[in-house]
Amino acid sequence: MIHPTAVVDPSAEIASDVEVGPYACVGPQVTIAAGCKVMQHASIVANTVLGNDNVIYPGAVIGADPQDKKYKGEEVWLNVGSGNTFREHVTINRGTGLGGGETRIGDRCLLMAGSHVAHDCLLGNDIIMANSVLLGGHVVVEDQAGFGGLSAVHHYATVGRLAFVGGMTRITTDSPPFLMVEGNPSRVRAINRVGLKRASFSDDTIMWLKEAQRLLYNNNMIRSEAFALLEQRGPVPDEGLHLRAFLRSMENGRQGRSRQP
Repeated sequence: MIHPTAVVDPSAEIASDVEVGPYACVGPQVTIAAGCKVMQHASIVANTVLGNDNVIYPGAVIGADPQDKKYKGEEVWLNVGSGNTFREHVTINRGTGLGGGETRIGDRCLLMAGSHVAHDCLLGNDIIMANSVLLGGHVVVEDQAGFGGLSAVHHYATVGRLAFVGGMTRITTDSPPFLMVEGNPSRVRAINRVGLKRASFSDDTIMWLKEAQRLLYNNNMIRSEAFALLEQRGPVPDEGLHLRAFLRSMENGRQGRSRQP
C-alpha cells in the first residue's frame, strides 16, 4: 500500500497494511505499526517509532532534527503512541542528547494544522492542540489538556492535566491542572468546567475544584492556607491532591517552571 512515487528508506520497517501516499517520504530507522496512514507529501524524517492507527496529513514533517544549536547530530528519537492525528503541516522534532534523547507523544492526541512540538517535549494522552499551537523545547503536557489556536508555551513549562489554554495565550509558567488560563501574560480565569464534565468528573469534585480556584486565584489566599481551609471542610479528592502537589512544585521551581534547570 505504498504509492510508487513515495520514497522509503530501506531501513524503514512498515506494517503490511500501512498506507503511504504519493510523494510521501519515510526516512531511516523509522518504524510504522499497523493501521497507520501517511498521506501525500508528508515526511517522517528519521529515528521515529509510530504505534498503531496514526494518521499523518499532507505536508506534516514528523521526526525532523531538533531546532537546537546544542544538537550535534547524536542519535535521538521521536516515539509516538497509537491513535493520534497530525493534521496539515504539523511539525514534531526529535529529542536532544542533553534533553534525554527523546520526544514522546502518547495516545489519541489531535494536533491541528500548523502546530509545532519542539525537541524533548513529553506529551500524554488525549491532548488537543488547535491550529498553530507552539510548544517550546522540554515542555511537558499532561493527559487531556487542551489548547486554543495560536497559543504558545515557553520551554520547560508544564501544562497540567485537563488544563485548558485559551487561544492566543502566552504561557511562561506552569499551567495548573483542571483550570483555564488565558492572556498575555497568562492567568487563571476559571476551572475547565467543560473539560471536567466531558471527562465524567463528579459534581462534588467539580465543586471542590471550583472552590479551590476561588480561594487561590479570586481571593489570592496563600496556598497552604487555602488547602488547610479546604481540608477542614471535608475530604480532599485525588484531583485536589494532584493540584496541591503541582502548585507546590511550581512554586519551588525557577521562574514558575518546576522543570527549569
